[in-house]
Amino acid sequence: MPFPYWRDKPSRVFDRGTEWDALAAFAGRPVPHAMLGIVSGRRRMGKTYLLRALVEQYGGFYFGATAATEAESLRQFSSALAEFTGSPVSFSFATWDDAVSYLFGVAAPQRRAAGGATTDAPLLVVIDEFPYLVKVAPELPSLIQREIDRHQVEESRMRLLLCGSAMSVMGGLLASTAPLRGRAQLELVVRPFGYRAAADFWSVGDDPALAARLHAVLGGTPAYRRQFLADDVPVSMGDFDDWVCRTVLAPFSPLFREARYLLAEEADIRDTALYHSVLAAVAQGNTTRGGIAGYIGRKSVDISHPLNVLEDSHLLVRETDVFRAGKSQYRITEPLINFYEAVMRPAWARLESGQAAEVWAQSSERFAAQVAGPHFEAVCREYVLGPGRSLLGTSLGEVGHGVVTDPRERRQIQVDVAAVEPGSGGTRAAVTLLGEAKWGTVMGLNHLERLRRARDLLTGRGMDTTRCGLACFSAAGFSDALRAEAERGHALLIGLDELYGRAMPTAVLP
Repeated sequence: MPFPYWRDKPSRVFDRGTEWDALAAFAGRPVPHAMLGIVSGRRRMGKTYLLRALVEQYGGFYFGATAATEAESLRQFSSALAEFTGSPVSFSFATWDDAVSYLFGVAAPQRRAAGGATTDAPLLVVIDEFPYLVKVAPELPSLIQREIDRHQVEESRMRLLLCGSAMSVMGGLLASTAPLRGRAQLELVVRPFGYRAAADFWSVGDDPALAARLHAVLGGTPAYRRQFLADDVPVSMGDFDDWVCRTVLAPFSPLFREARYLLAEEADIRDTALYHSVLAAVAQGNTTRGGIAGYIGRKSVDISHPLNVLEDSHLLVRETDVFRAGKSQYRITEPLINFYEAVMRPAWARLESGQAAEVWAQSSERFAAQVAGPHFEAVCREYVLGPGRSLLGTSLGEVGHGVVTDPRERRQIQVDVAAVEPGSGGTRAAVTLLGEAKWGTVMGLNHLERLRRARDLLTGRGMDTTRCGLACFSAAGFSDALRAEAERGHALLIGLDELYGRAMPTAVLP
């Protein structure tokens, strides 16, 4: 390792290797100045679990803030810091100014009794749920900025990590004219597990069909398995329907109201009814700004704020059309919220009265069209960005989706997975992959022909398609005729086995 204070990730921390490496590099870097890191991520992602493991490995001070008044929060912080420093007398700071100054004083270099050389390792300090403190003490970021600036000149062992789940608050700490802008050496967002890691975490990786359905409902949120469901995991595809009914759709289950809580917990969300309507519009397939506005009965300009808040909260993402400049679509990033808006909210009264089995039996088409289908498309793009990168015989470029207009046929061709390399100088933009994804449809030659037509149209528009491969993604399988085309090297077929690494594609794109 490049420095002597590296600590390996504990075996009990599942996955999170990239996150641990970033945190370990921050916590152990032997520079003689203060360093600041910002750790954020939606609730239930395991941030606290990860940071507690870090503190256990490196030692240091951990403080988890709670929703409290300023005076109580200051007393709690004082007590925790006194215990950490081993002070024989408990003390309470009069102001947060005093508390922050004292905290940085604890991180001052300590000297050997003989020789005077600095020997101490960096001091890790973690303040978790920082937004609770900022709410009652808005001056805290400025106080921390003052001490960080001071200890960039004076020697310090401080490695301060500020962590929080309120994404809009945490994102604002380093934005625009915020006091801490430009002061952080680490900005880490702890995201859900990827679809493959989630399958392993839920112990369903050997059953791709079950893993895909489970991920479409709960995504990669770690807390849902152990804290919420006490390891109640569907054991097979035959158990999946019963599992959904006894967990997500059961009114006594912690997951039943979780989607509502996720929205209510965001600090910038006041009118939850409006935000639920925006999310419902997207879940119903209204993915453009105009479509969302029309669905909820508002003007497009009137929904700018809720859209921005949902994006800042990482509950909604705006994905640009890779073929049409200025065009974009919105997608719900949290699968449980999408499942709630599409399946649960329209039948909420029936679910509360205990009709989970009946509601679920009547929701199969809605689940396939509004939940599993769009989610499968996103997973296919994730595959191309990750495990499927080796299939492309060129650099990856931008991966997304887009629409290709066919003026002759007077139709639009939806391309679910596309890889585009932007042009530069005299080089034309190049399309290296066009793909279509189907959740419940056995794909055939008609799907391949549609992709070929899209490739021809893009060629006519001046894009370089000489290295463009065609890929069909299906959770339901492929026709014999399409498989024959793939064997001749004319298409790449990716099913659930390939997506989950249980089989390798039979071809590599040009």
